[in-house]
Amino acid sequence: MRFKPAFNPYTEPSMEIFGYHPDLKSWTELGNSGMFRPEMLAPMGLPKDVRVIAWGLSLERPTMIKYRIKNIRDLFGHKVEMARTRTAPIARYETVV
Repeated sequence: MRFKPAFNPYTEPSMEIFGYHPDLKSWTELGNSGMFRPEMLAPMGLPKDVRVIAWGLSLERPTMIKYRIKNIRDLFGHKVEMARTRTAPIARYETVV
């Protein structure tokens, strides 16, 4: 695992988390984290001395590797081929009679 400082408009400080992928022979982003900035917490009515950790897994990257998707726009967004969702091994659709 590797950790790298990063910019995120909602958190400060922020960092990205990477893991080495032996098949790709490269480091792949696995997640992002940081401390929420006070101005992000103020609208929620939280006291100024409260600190909140933000973190998230970057599940789209491992998904792209597993299914050999080259462009993230083929996974998310208005250009996604909906027929692909019906043939994906992870998706299950029940037949409604």
